[in-house]
Amino acid sequence: MARNRKKKGLPVHGWLNVDKPVDVTSTQVVGILKRLFNAQKAGHGGTLDPLADGILPIAFGEATKTVQWAMDADKEYVFTVEWGRSTDTLDAEGEVIRTSDTRPEADAIEQALERFEGEIAQIPPKYSAIKVDGERAYDLARDGETFEIPSRQVVVHEARLVETPDADHATFHVRSGKGFYVRALARDLCDALGCEGHVAKLRRIRVGVMHEDDAIPLAELEAAESREALLELLLPVEEVLEDVPDVEISDEDAAAIRQGREVMLMPHIVERWREEKNPDPEDRLALAMAGDTAVAMGEIRAGRFRPVRVFQL
Repeated sequence: MARNRKKKGLPVHGWLNVDKPVDVTSTQVVGILKRLFNAQKAGHGGTLDPLADGILPIAFGEATKTVQWAMDADKEYVFTVEWGRSTDTLDAEGEVIRTSDTRPEADAIEQALERFEGEIAQIPPKYSAIKVDGERAYDLARDGETFEIPSRQVVVHEARLVETPDADHATFHVRSGKGFYVRALARDLCDALGCEGHVAKLRRIRVGVMHEDDAIPLAELEAAESREALLELLLPVEEVLEDVPDVEISDEDAAAIRQGREVMLMPHIVERWREEKNPDPEDRLALAMAGDTAVAMGEIRAGRFRPVRVFQL
């Protein structure tokens, strides 16, 4: 008879706004924090390259059910391009594949940058986590395989030149939607300017509601005095769901929803949700809240709440 395997660790639920240092992978950060919190389950809300630092949202327990919302949230980056050398990875980690003596002037950079705002077509880097025929692109690239990644539409809300500290470097600020790659922008900008270059430094300063001003350095978390002190730093499961309109439910309905059952909502509750929280008649997504506790993500149809993702909190 097969024995039920007991999950390792303790139930921990919530988000943590972590400031990831360079030279550490996102997966390594998850492993470190899972151990520090002695948590049963943890994940991250969007990979940050090893050579990049900044915001890495970490989800524990039931918060992992909301990871997609963190990954889809708008993000902000500050990054520096070093002119003169292009690399196969498009950053400082790769091998130099082309060089050039061309150094673009600030006016030319700003003019070229204008074409990369709004909805644009972008081809993700070959050294990325994009899947190609079931394989990670970076694995194929490291194995020397020949392959192509199709372009896709991404949104760049803002792209501006911050400074040119010297002829060899330029620093930028970008605010983008989901699926955007800074390294791909740097590659395409170099092509537009007729020069070579790569991302020499990259910092993510915001992911949705999580900002660098509130981020906690990984080293500070590792130096925490106790697990209890760490638990006090957790943000609620619904932290990344700011764009999902919430609807009030009773404790009785909450118990039914946690069993996966639909519940009928009082007409005035639905009316208030529609008028105050969600005026779009085509959008039925809602977050059911019992007091201050998130109960489930679901849809409101014909006065009923149908749970899609239930939180066991």
